[in-house]
Amino acid sequence: MTAPAAAPPRVVLIAGPGEPTHIVYHALQAAVGVACVIIEEPVGAKQLLKRRLEKLGAATVAGQVLFKAVVEQPLKLMAADRLRAIKRESGLNDGPIPAEAVVAVPSINSAEAIAQLQALKPDVVVVQGTRIIAKRVLQSVGCPFINMHAGITPRYRGVHGGYWALATGDAAHCGVTVHLVDAGIDTGGILAQATIQPTPADSYVTYPLLQLAAGLPLLVQAVRAALAGTLRPVPVVEGPSQLWSHPTLGQWLGGWLRRRVR
Repeated sequence: MTAPAAAPPRVVLIAGPGEPTHIVYHALQAAVGVACVIIEEPVGAKQLLKRRLEKLGAATVAGQVLFKAVVEQPLKLMAADRLRAIKRESGLNDGPIPAEAVVAVPSINSAEAIAQLQALKPDVVVVQGTRIIAKRVLQSVGCPFINMHAGITPRYRGVHGGYWALATGDAAHCGVTVHLVDAGIDTGGILAQATIQPTPADSYVTYPLLQLAAGLPLLVQAVRAALAGTLRPVPVVEGPSQLWSHPTLGQWLGGWLRRRVR
């Protein structure tokens, strides 16, 4: 009597909307296959502003808003050719995700998201650009959650770790981390890390794409290890740990004047 065929491994991607999610999906789909993509709605602008005001204060948030309007938007316009070149040189596919592969939920922490995960019975969950994931979600299925973070942890937790490494004169730690997800913010066990070497053509708006390109092979490697049951965090030397936010206009100007970091 022939034994029943083993079920194919189930990789589930949970993500926010946007181009990085498309790139991660296509890389995973080509390498290991993706059973489903659960995409949450973005956090509303008013809610984001309220959270930042409570956490950072009005002066810092005002500086961040000024940076976005005065610096980030012009940088995006100037970087269009460079962004296309990075995608081309790195073989990044930013095409749309097939509609039949996507399930929409209001939040990755919602009851709907938990129900979807439990129904899918994933062997590994890959996280891309979501809200902070609640403990109840992480415990809802018996498999690892893996995230690719745009920064070298634990030094550069939070956002724009590559930019902050350069702006603070720490180019040796400008890179990307693939790590397990726990209830903290970028505090899970480190699986792999890589650094990037930006060119003079790069800036705040291109560093994340360089980090994504450097991190994708590490992410695929980690997913394969999870499917094989050989996933192990790497030993990490104790060092500084800091949670970073978006730069203010003053902080960005300081980085530009001191180190010519755009």
